[in-house]
Amino acid sequence: MYCQFYGLKERPFNVTSDPDFFYFSRRHRDALSHLSYGVFQRKGIIVLTGEIGTGKTTLCRYLLNRLGKETKTALILNPYFSELELLGSIIRDFGLKIQDNTRLGLIEQLNEFLLNEFQAGNNVVLIVDEAQNLRPNLLEEIRLLSNLETDKEKLLQVILVGQPELSHRLNLHDLRQLRQRVMVRFHIGPLELDEVKSYIDHRLSIAGSCRGLEFCPEAVRLIAEFSQGTPRLINMACDRALLAGFASETSKIDVHVVRKALTELETYTLKE
Repeated sequence: MYCQFYGLKERPFNVTSDPDFFYFSRRHRDALSHLSYGVFQRKGIIVLTGEIGTGKTTLCRYLLNRLGKETKTALILNPYFSELELLGSIIRDFGLKIQDNTRLGLIEQLNEFLLNEFQAGNNVVLIVDEAQNLRPNLLEEIRLLSNLETDKEKLLQVILVGQPELSHRLNLHDLRQLRQRVMVRFHIGPLELDEVKSYIDHRLSIAGSCRGLEFCPEAVRLIAEFSQGTPRLINMACDRALLAGFASETSKIDVHVVRKALTELETYTLKE
C-alpha cells in the first residue's frame, strides 16, 4: 500500500524469514561464525537458541544460501512427527525417493546417501527448526543419526534451532547422551539499542529507499524501547509507522507518527 508512495520496491519490514534482509548484528555475526565452524569442521550436533523473533530462522536460511554446492542440506520446519515420519521427511528433503518405508530401511538409505556424499568430498547438513517441540524420543533419534560416521569424520551435521526451552529439554536426565554430543552452542540475544537504527536503515536500503524516507532519532528510540531489540517487533512497529506516515503523507517518520503506529499496533494485538 505504501511502497509506491515511498518509492520502495518491496515492503522492508515483513516478518517473514527473508535472508536477503539479513542484518549482521554483533550477536548474529557471532552466531553465524559458530554455525559455520560447526558445519565446516564436522562437529556433528550444533544447538542454536534464542527468544521468539530474534532472527534464528532467518539466520539459518542465510547460512543455507551461503553454503556451496559441495554441501547438501535439508531443512525441517515442522517437527511434529513420529520417528518414522521424521526419517522420511529428512530423506525427502535431501531430494531422495524413499525405497523402503521401514525404520531400518530409511536409516540404511540415509547412511548410504551420507557415505556416497562423503566419498564425493561433500558435507551434509540437517537443520531442524522449532526443535524445542521435538519429543524426547525424536531427539534421541537425532542422536542416533549423529552416530553415522567414519573412523574420523561425522557424516551428518545437525543444527537444532529453537527457543530457550530447547536448552531446558536437553538438560533432561534421559537426554544426557545427546547433551554430551552437542559440540557447539550459541544463544542469540536481542539487538543492542545502538544497533536498532542501523537495522532499520539496512532494511530500508535493501527495499530500495530513495525518496528521503527517514526515521528520526527520537522515533528510533521509541521503537527500540517498544521492541527491546527484538527484530520481529521492530519490523511490526516500523511497518505500522510507514503505514501511519503514508496516511499522513509524510516521509519523515517522527515520534508522533511512531506513537500513533504503536497505539494502533497495541490495540490490534489486544484484539488478537
